[in-house]
Amino acid sequence: MARTPYIVPALTKHTATVIMAHGLGDSGAGWVSLAQTWRRRGKFDEVAFIFPNAPEIPITVNFGMSMPGWYDIAKLGGNMNLEESVRTQDETGIIRSRDYFNALINTEIETKNIKASRIILGGFSQGGAMSVFTGVTNKEKLGGVFGMSCYMLLSDRIKNYIPEEWANKKTPFFLAHGLKDEVVPFKSGKASAEELKKIGLENVSFSEYENLGHSATPEEIDDIEKFIEKVLAAEGESTPSAGL
Repeated sequence: MARTPYIVPALTKHTATVIMAHGLGDSGAGWVSLAQTWRRRGKFDEVAFIFPNAPEIPITVNFGMSMPGWYDIAKLGGNMNLEESVRTQDETGIIRSRDYFNALINTEIETKNIKASRIILGGFSQGGAMSVFTGVTNKEKLGGVFGMSCYMLLSDRIKNYIPEEWANKKTPFFLAHGLKDEVVPFKSGKASAEELKKIGLENVSFSEYENLGHSATPEEIDDIEKFIEKVLAAEGESTPSAGL
């Protein structure tokens, strides 16, 4: 079972939520600096940030030792291609984590009275892959989905998990990837973005970053900031912070 998320509450009236999922071996606290950076900039005062913590599970590429993970990973590295990745994906773990993310989303809707269209789901690496999969298959129309240094999960059977009334067919999806990524190859990230379009998503954008490995860069974070601003503006203007 996933551990309690780290939450950065809204500074003003809570009208939107960003859920940001970490990668393999990391924790929610590892990404809290995102919210802190935007707070310093006077951004997103009305947004609550949720940084979930993955459960400790045995990871095959870690010689079976347990570490925080959203699902098991059997293979990583530069020789991995999308087709091979799909064959070795932990479907049971993926669905378990999808259900957990859905529960986080439902809590925001049902107990915090946040509109689904004001909820943005995102993540890095494994967390990004989970966010994309959850966003594609969610029954609620979300505001937007972003994934950093990630890839598409269960691409050969994802349509089996898409609701008949596909709420997120037109939802904005933003994928970002470094050209020098040695863990999740750039070609896998780009191919995944194309695959999302092929299954019918109508609003998928992809950005690449030179000299960036399996990490984040300030330019990429700025692009995520712009993406969140655009989504929230489209779903209802927020009150500007004083002095902006």
